[in-house]
Amino acid sequence: MTSQVSIETHQAWVEFPIFDAKSRSLKKAFLGKAGGAIGRNQSDVVVVEALRDINLALKEGDRVGLVGHNGAGKSTLLRLLSGIYEPSRGSARIRGRVAPVFDLGVGMDPEISGYENIIIRGLFLGQTRKQMLSKIEEIADFTELGEYLSMPLRTYSTGMRVRLAMGVVTSIDPEILLLDEGIGAVDAEFMKKARLRLQELVARSGILVFASHSNEFLAQLCDSALWIDHGQIRLRGGIEEVVRAYEGPEAGNHVATVLRELGAERPAHGEKSDERELERNPT
Repeated sequence: MTSQVSIETHQAWVEFPIFDAKSRSLKKAFLGKAGGAIGRNQSDVVVVEALRDINLALKEGDRVGLVGHNGAGKSTLLRLLSGIYEPSRGSARIRGRVAPVFDLGVGMDPEISGYENIIIRGLFLGQTRKQMLSKIEEIADFTELGEYLSMPLRTYSTGMRVRLAMGVVTSIDPEILLLDEGIGAVDAEFMKKARLRLQELVARSGILVFASHSNEFLAQLCDSALWIDHGQIRLRGGIEEVVRAYEGPEAGNHVATVLRELGAERPAHGEKSDERELERNPT
């Protein structure tokens, strides 16, 4: 893994133009999806401001969780960091091989077999065919899908598809892992197994940026957090501090309990730390 792995954004904005600004319903539709504010860009075009003035500097070893309500801008930020979106203002510089894991189903074909989908999904995530062939047996064991792996994906239940996708995603060795939690219809025992593999995946990653509504999962995988609110970074700091500010004392106490159980050490509230010093931005 190269020491040059890094993410830097400087006053980065992501704006979506609304060309038919007279249509109130259209503006509402965009606003609902992007979660930003209506404004005008430098060309005086009406836009949805999905992200505003994002400043980040992440280096190898950073494990950052994203919290915020649906539509706050978490997924948009992940797409900015992956290069899917380019900043409409400011800059975003990404160094390192990026593995964007936003939708477990992306890159999978319902008409081909599970084995073939393992290869296709791996290629989508930046792996080579040779790399995926070397991992296929181990992935098959993890999924516990047996003979179904020889059958077309369209014959799978939702839970089986998630198992297959999780097996592929957690087999890679990314330099930058951008993870939008999309784990759903699997049984509790398999979820426990999947989380262990996700923890191992994170350990192999250079940088992790993880958007999740599970505070427990964030505490397990991350050591700092960003609260995204209406497209802006409202607060950054340790997991406990950010969750407490976002969701209240009860959620903060739960995270503190999880961290104690993990044996993790975090700076006390107010203690000076370059990586975890709180930064408040006006909303």
